[in-house]
Formats: sequence, C-alpha cells, structure tokens
Amino acid sequence: MNSLKRIPVLAANWKMYKTVGETREFLHVFLPMVDKLSEREVIIAPPFTALSAASEILKESELVTLAAQNMYFEQKGGFTGEISSIMLKELGIKWVILGHSERRHIFGEKNSLIALKVKSALENDLLPILCIGEKLEEREGGLMHEILERQLSAGFSEVSSAEADKVVVAYEPVWAIGTGRTATPDQAQDAHIHIRSWLTGLFDSDIAGQIRILYGGSVKPENINELMALPDVDGALVGGASLKPESFSQIVSCRTS
Repeated sequence: MNSLKRIPVLAANWKMYKTVGETREFLHVFLPMVDKLSEREVIIAPPFTALSAASEILKESELVTLAAQNMYFEQKGGFTGEISSIMLKELGIKWVILGHSERRHIFGEKNSLIALKVKSALENDLLPILCIGEKLEEREGGLMHEILERQLSAGFSEVSSAEADKVVVAYEPVWAIGTGRTATPDQAQDAHIHIRSWLTGLFDSDIAGQIRILYGGSVKPENINELMALPDVDGALVGGASLKPESFSQIVSCRTS
C-alpha cells in the first residue's frame, strides 16, 4: 500500500480525566464540530467508567470510535481491578491503547506483559495502539533507537504478517508527554522513519508501508499541521489538548495531505 493511502488517525487519550457527565457533555459539543470531516479516523479513549455512556452516544457516528486505555490479556479470572477484551467488546469498543509510558514507568508494565496484551487484543478482534518511546536520559545517552527496537520487538513478537496492519504504533517520547515540549519535526521524522525501517526488516516494505505510526507528546492545534506534513507521521495520540472539544476539534480538522 502506498504511504499516501494510509488513513490518518487522530486519537484522544483522556487518561484519568472526565466523569460520565463530563464525557457526555464533551461529545455533545464535539460531534457537531467534526461531523463534516472524512478521510481520517477519530478515536476517543475515556476512562473505563465512561465507556458505556460514550458508546451509546457514538453508536451512530461514522467518524468517531472508542478506545479503552488499557486491558489485561486474560479474558476472565481472579485479577482484581483489571478489564478484559470480552468486557470491552460488549461495549462496542474497537481499539485499545497498550504500553503507554505511564503504564510502563508508573505502573511497572514490562515489555513481556505488553506483548501478551497485544496478542490477546488481536485474538479478540480489538485493534491495538502500541505505545513506544524513550525517556530523556535514554535519548541523551544515544539509546533512543535501541529502546524503540526493544519495545517494538516485544510488541510485535506475536503479530503475524497478516495481522500487522491492524496494529497502530504510537511514538511518544516520554520527555515530551505533558511537558509542553514537542519533538522537532526532524526529531519526530527521524524516530518515525527508524520505526518504519525496523518494521520493514521484521516484515517487508509493503507491510511496513501499511502500518500507521502516530506521534504523541504535547500535540496541540498550533503544531498538528507541521507534524502531519511529515512523510512518516500518520496521525497523533493527543493528551491534554484532547480534553476540550474546541482544541481537539481543531486537531482533528488538521490537513491530512
């Protein structure tokens, strides 16, 4: 598939923000702002408690779909506090964010666990958004490529060639998440082209050319068009700027070609 045919993805990760009522309020304001858009996929990942309400509101939307912010790899069992793929599927969830840096670095999730989650998501017809990224000291120590390859190697360890384009990769430099710092265009493109090159080595150039790679890290209306102009940036995973319908609608309305 030609790179120009990769459909852009604009995803909102709300993290631990928004009650059920706030989620409903956001969607009722946001949806009319973007209902004329096409040629892109828009994803919203609210907290688990708001997924059911959001699913009801979005069931008629052709543009906006839902993601969960995490899941466990087992379908049921004695795993207090966890959510399974079958629970998410019952709510009409299409996507699941896996391996976010906050899961890795605050909650101690290892590459091996994230690999099991990616495998489970695909087996249960959920589309994984696999997050990868380096910390500041790793970048400054010249370890960025090594860290990304280690995370990619685990994340794709159980992914077949036939499944590869179902996985969306989100590159999020940890030093740019919530800090107001954004990778320069050269830094973002360098990371993205390295990711695609690694995927080419794992699969082949045709398959790697179909896999969408998002940028995340202080994405906002002011920088989205510059980021989207980069040849290997296929969209964005947005944190703080996705919490207000006005700013996220501006991001979603970005130039996509």
